[in-house]
Amino acid sequence: MTLPEFFRKHDFSSSVDADALLAEFDRQMDAGLAGRPSSLAMLPAYLDTSREVPTESPVIVLDAGGTNLRVAVVWFDKAGKPRVEDFQKYKMPGTNGVALGADDFFETFAQFLVPVCQRAEAVGFCFSYPTEIYPDLDGKLLRWSKQIDAPEVVGTRVGSRISEALFAKTGRRLALRVLNDTTATLLAGKTAGISRRYSSYVGFILGTGTNTAYIERNARIGKVAGLDPAGSMIVNVESGAFDGAPRSDFDRRAAKRWKNPDEGLFEKMISGAYIGDVGLEALKAAAEDGLFSPAAAAALLALPALTTKDFDDFTANPFLKTGALAAIPLTDDDRRTLLAVGEPLFLRAAALTAANVAAAVLRSGAGRDPLHPVCVTIDGSTYYKTRTAMFKSRVEQGLRDILGPRGVHFETVFVEDAPMIGSAVAGLIA
Repeated sequence: MTLPEFFRKHDFSSSVDADALLAEFDRQMDAGLAGRPSSLAMLPAYLDTSREVPTESPVIVLDAGGTNLRVAVVWFDKAGKPRVEDFQKYKMPGTNGVALGADDFFETFAQFLVPVCQRAEAVGFCFSYPTEIYPDLDGKLLRWSKQIDAPEVVGTRVGSRISEALFAKTGRRLALRVLNDTTATLLAGKTAGISRRYSSYVGFILGTGTNTAYIERNARIGKVAGLDPAGSMIVNVESGAFDGAPRSDFDRRAAKRWKNPDEGLFEKMISGAYIGDVGLEALKAAAEDGLFSPAAAAALLALPALTTKDFDDFTANPFLKTGALAAIPLTDDDRRTLLAVGEPLFLRAAALTAANVAAAVLRSGAGRDPLHPVCVTIDGSTYYKTRTAMFKSRVEQGLRDILGPRGVHFETVFVEDAPMIGSAVAGLIA
């Protein structure tokens, strides 16, 4: 069996129909904004980016997104450079193996804020868990992820509860502005906009998972009544759930490994938590179809798991002596086959990523003037650290291929510690 025959048999292509994908993204974005059935939640963030970021004004930042919680005071100089002061890192409440009640949870957060609560009037709170944001920028926790054990907190308004707990301790009442990490990543680009005039902003994260945020006109957010039709706000797309990309046999085989195989379909094609699983199924299918030597095929079929890092490291350098694939008895022909099977998965991920980001840029309706491009702030280890197929460069070339012929100008930027910096922006402009 030749490699082209192998890929056809398993319904896989490393290239994507960008026009069809963009059309489906746009259709589902419309549906999600209107409150019609869609795989894209299209969650309003109730943050308008039209206000300039004040300089030399301090704001408190809370960043809760995993096992650690970070607190700092941030201000921006006249060039837009962030200055971080009074930085502290704490253990995230609810991660010590013992269930934490709601009162204790919010009391702990308030205690973390006590040392800095006199430094500013507002808090930008990056709360990277499934949360419904309200027009007053409070947020109701919908469910926990990342092994947090504080069940009583689900369904509560986290911002106001922390504010109340802090007031009870200190008599000091702060306004907490709740946002998620993708919205914060978008807002981090506003700091670059202090010295560079952009026409709009997009935030994109590609790490363990993936998500996208962009600025939408209120007139197109039909599911929210009473919005000023002349205004705009950030929308959290929840793009990892997109179900409009064509899946292969490898994706369907890998899905049997996952707890929720029918959720986050797009995320499972491009993000760091899943590409290794898909790659393992592709390599096992190639072993079954006789593309590897007998010894290599037997070892691959017995391989229980493959992380994305190991998969990427080996396809970037198939002579590595470490990682899950290093123990496979590969001939040089086997190594060539492994590259020929593995690299297309990263090529597909790059093409899908480019289409995802381009969909958000196009949806913004901005970037027509080369003096004022769209600022695309990108965060996440998978995007920046994947080496196979020159991943980052291919995504950027894909964006140029899609947006250039459409006359749309954009610029990708990296902001160090984007969730914290973007949260500071939220606290200052809200």
